[in-house]
Amino acid sequence: MTGQNNLQTLRGFRDFLPTEAKQRQWLTDVLRGVFEMWGYEPIETPTMEYAALFEGQIGEDEKLFFKFTDQGDREVALRYDQTVPTSRVLAQYRQEIKLPFKRYQIQPVFRAEKPQKGRYREFIQADADIFGVKSPVADAEIMALSLDIYKQLGFKKPKLLINDRSLFKNMPYEAIVAIDKIKKIGEDGVLKDMESKGISSGDAKGYLKQVKELKPNETIQTILDYLKNAGFDEEWYAFEPSIARSFAYSSGPIWEVVIPESSGGSVLGGERYDNLIESISGVKIPATGFGLGFDRTLEAALELGLVPETEAVAQVLVTIFDETLLGESIKIATQLRDEGITTDMYPNSSDKLGKQMKYANDKQIPYVLILGPDEVKNDVVSIKNMQTGESKTGKLADLLM
Repeated sequence: MTGQNNLQTLRGFRDFLPTEAKQRQWLTDVLRGVFEMWGYEPIETPTMEYAALFEGQIGEDEKLFFKFTDQGDREVALRYDQTVPTSRVLAQYRQEIKLPFKRYQIQPVFRAEKPQKGRYREFIQADADIFGVKSPVADAEIMALSLDIYKQLGFKKPKLLINDRSLFKNMPYEAIVAIDKIKKIGEDGVLKDMESKGISSGDAKGYLKQVKELKPNETIQTILDYLKNAGFDEEWYAFEPSIARSFAYSSGPIWEVVIPESSGGSVLGGERYDNLIESISGVKIPATGFGLGFDRTLEAALELGLVPETEAVAQVLVTIFDETLLGESIKIATQLRDEGITTDMYPNSSDKLGKQMKYANDKQIPYVLILGPDEVKNDVVSIKNMQTGESKTGKLADLLM
């Protein structure tokens, strides 16, 4: 491909211009703040891993791996999720990481999806996990964290739906995967899906009936009690037997968060996965955690008007009156930054003030500082409020007060 044909992104990948990037930054900042408020520590893992790390852990979606042979003739894969690499980290650094360990991670993952609305080949996931605790109290805490995130983002009616994979213990994995799709394809679709995977019609109906008759067990009751004591409205959470989570490594409590007033699907999914680290490394470390759908959460927040209006990065634009006063403008811009004021300095000393003012308007910078010969002579500056048009002249220190 040559010329203008190169001026486009690959299908399933996206650019984010400043407004969108600021919205995404807002969400990242809120998530990081909530995670750390709950005592979770950050980690990061590489974009690429050995392909064998993911194989046998994900389930039927292994067809979505971005994998290839690198220049060293190694089979490698882009990060499919963050749970599997973090499990490697726990095993690899088990002498350095003290248990229990609470971690969060906000990084992109890659999946060879067929690009369509809401499905991308690169997207951000935000995960949180507790390692080294078998008790359902850990599951309950991580679910409470799930809800608190959406509470802090401003959602009024998030809904946490809870189940336990141990309730499916006598059910084949193929049936569990089908049941996990029930909200998308309905009961008839679930039965057909099971039959297409070799399950007899009678067994398929029996598995579906079994799921519809499930009741909360002791583990789920512990979680429900925790959420109540944590002060969450009982309308915000419920036992939901149809949630199955199709990851092969799920082994205990499983859950999703949905936003009923939003048009999207689930925005977060979690599970206990006590056997994953052992299957990778031979080191047995119980674990529970969730992956938050960053794009779906942001889309729901935008739909419901929860994302703040984007503001200019800079509070002040320092203009350049002419080339002879460039040095004075540099000094003033430096002084403003030293005072903690985000400051943009116009980058072209030959442009007229009118063009510099238009730049400030285009960037929605609220204040413009003008430093002409008279201001320099009298050791003052002029500051113009771009919203009101009002201008003030005085000592910089006085104007900053």
